Amino acid sequence: MLTRNCLLLFLWILVDEGSVSCLRPPTPPLGRSRTGREHARSLVGPMRNGAAGFQRVKRGWVWNQFFVLEEYMGSDPQYVGKLHTDLDRGDNAVKYTLSGDGAGSIFTIDQTTGDIHALRSLDREEKPYYTLRAQAVDMDTNRPLEPESEFVIKVQDINDNEPKFLEGPYTASVPEMSPVGTYVTQVTATDADDPTYGNSARVVYSILHGQPYFSVDPKTGVIKTALPNMDREVKEQYQVLIQAKDMGGQLGGLAGTTTINITLSDVNDNPPRFSKSFFHLRVPESSAVGSAVGRIKAHDLDIGRNAEVEYTIVPGDGGAMFDITTNEHNQEGMIILKRPLDYESKKAYTFKVDASNAHLDPRFQSFGAFKDTATVKINVLDVDEPPVFNKPSYVMDVYEDTPAGTIIGAVTAQDLDASSSPVRYSIDWKSDLDSYFDIDPVEGTISTNELLDRESIAQHNISIVATKLNSPVLSSRVAVTVHVLDINEFPPELSSPYETFVCENAKVGQVIQTFSAKDQDLPTAGQQFSFKSPKEDLINKNFTIRDFGNNTAGIVTKRSGFRRRLHEIYFLPVVIDDNGYPPKSSTGTLTIRVCGCEADGSLLTCSAEAIFLPVGLSTGALIAILLCIIILLVIVVLYVGLRRQKKKETLMSSKEDIRDNVIHYDDEGGGEEDTHAFDMGTLRNPKVVKENLFRRDVKPEMKRGPRPPVSQDSADIRDFINQRLKEHDVDNSAPPYDSLATYAYEGDGSVAESLSSIESLAIDLEEDYDYLNDWGPRFKTLAGIFGEQSETQSDSTTTENTH
Repeated sequence: MLTRNCLLLFLWILVDEGSVSCLRPPTPPLGRSRTGREHARSLVGPMRNGAAGFQRVKRGWVWNQFFVLEEYMGSDPQYVGKLHTDLDRGDNAVKYTLSGDGAGSIFTIDQTTGDIHALRSLDREEKPYYTLRAQAVDMDTNRPLEPESEFVIKVQDINDNEPKFLEGPYTASVPEMSPVGTYVTQVTATDADDPTYGNSARVVYSILHGQPYFSVDPKTGVIKTALPNMDREVKEQYQVLIQAKDMGGQLGGLAGTTTINITLSDVNDNPPRFSKSFFHLRVPESSAVGSAVGRIKAHDLDIGRNAEVEYTIVPGDGGAMFDITTNEHNQEGMIILKRPLDYESKKAYTFKVDASNAHLDPRFQSFGAFKDTATVKINVLDVDEPPVFNKPSYVMDVYEDTPAGTIIGAVTAQDLDASSSPVRYSIDWKSDLDSYFDIDPVEGTISTNELLDRESIAQHNISIVATKLNSPVLSSRVAVTVHVLDINEFPPELSSPYETFVCENAKVGQVIQTFSAKDQDLPTAGQQFSFKSPKEDLINKNFTIRDFGNNTAGIVTKRSGFRRRLHEIYFLPVVIDDNGYPPKSSTGTLTIRVCGCEADGSLLTCSAEAIFLPVGLSTGALIAILLCIIILLVIVVLYVGLRRQKKKETLMSSKEDIRDNVIHYDDEGGGEEDTHAFDMGTLRNPKVVKENLFRRDVKPEMKRGPRPPVSQDSADIRDFINQRLKEHDVDNSAPPYDSLATYAYEGDGSVAESLSSIESLAIDLEEDYDYLNDWGPRFKTLAGIFGEQSETQSDSTTTENTH
């Protein structure tokens, strides 16, 4: 190995002239040599001449870079190069120093000779070059003889790294049946050696295992198919071993390998195939419609989406009874029952089923039809079934109040099995808890068990059970709906209590109200009502009934000139007939109120209640308003009474005061309006004098004698007054004791005569109030009142004149 390394070093020195520093100094670049020399002379000058000044000297050595082989395996340190300056005369006066990357640890220099050695083996892949600085100094004074220069020691590459596949092992896929040259994948190997030096990093690819199915491009590493029509169903997985060799594949180069797992992906190149051409199935006749009665399967060598199979029944015998669908999980064909089976009608069915690919690939249609056909035979098995009713449900009608035991209908069920067992009928007691109906167990006739009432229950829902006699466990049920029909048992009546009005200015033949009727009997849609006046009311001169023929009627006026003051309310009877059997009728009463109206017919006033209240108030509202008014009046009366009671205190301020104080009186008296304490009527009119009239505030203790009759003569009045004065004077028990009794009697001798209206002559002057009719509709009621009084007075005057 040492011999080989020395030989390589010798050859390299011969080739690279710049490296032969041990034989002759390297020739640096022109510009750099001039600069280096000038700088060296500028530094050497002071050392030779002392402080006298600088002097340029010629630099004796210049270098750029050294080379050292990597992976040196010799026992002695590897020689790198030699540093030498022209100032070195061989007298050991010059010392060489080295600094920079690896100085002292990796690289060392002989201070006297300037030889540089590498102390250990170097790896280019770890560090390709080292930058160092060298300088020649005086041995004794350590002063620089040359300026410090930088140089590079480059690690020379050798082929010590094999190519590596950093991403391996690889996985790839290619469709089956692909043509030759179809791209599969690409592999890449990397070499850590220097690609710029020699062929150490030039890689060549080749297949070690995997032929003749696949090939690889030696330069790019692209893998392609090498055989046509590779079938996945024959072989799906392939393992290919790829080699990458450096040195351009030459002898002595290093190599690396990787594995590629190639899978053939599936294409739809296979049709489905039945495992057998005939399938035999057995199905009970009791199978439910929509249930799966059998399964068949066609196998497809493809996988995934390409293995999906579609099943169809060939039109024929079984197309109407059965259907087939595909189970997505296992691609089985499930035969579905479309209609009920009946062993007694048909015992077997035979039909064909096609299985085809759901997703065809047009590239393989030339291979033939991608489907297969099989024959399916289904035998129907006999099952002991319950009886079957001839109808899915029954509806029956019965009139209410029908006598018990009346047959309203019948149900029929039969055993369709070959045994044809007799059938027995019964009513499910849960559906008829009150036992309204009964059924004949043999005939199936349904009858009433008691009277039915439509108003209580209009519809009965019962369940009839049919059981086979020889197999009581097998039974079936059917729903029976019984409608209770209505009979005409209720008479018609007015739909609401009508109360209408007629205007005082209503015209003859005017419809003032439309009304209708109702009936509790059913059906309401087919009822027909007729309206008319009773026979005893046909001579009614005010109103009549007009039947409109659509279950409504109207009130029609027969005259005009209604007067509210003369006749306020009219009652009109109406006879209502229905069209039931037997027909029913009733008589209702319509209330008609006479009201005052505007010229256009709108309501103005209708009664005393309507005068003060707006039209449309209900009776309850009117009563509430009247109660409020009464309560307010009572409060006012109580308040006035309390105020008067406070004024009417007793004449003595305190009856219990026993002190001899001066008694004072604060009774002012009520004057002529005080009718409680004193009766002033006697003074006003001698004709209405009452006997034994005493004061109300003090109970008299002494009885007065009878008063003489009083005449209208003024002398008698004076005597009467004198007599009363005497009585008051001698009466010591009635306070006040010093009160003055006065009598304001106006006698017949007054010059102004009597001003009272009581004795006035009753002279009624006739006055014409027709001008009130010109004041508008607001005064129409007032004009009617005075107009009626005028008519009454004129009639009475005429009567008196006649007599």
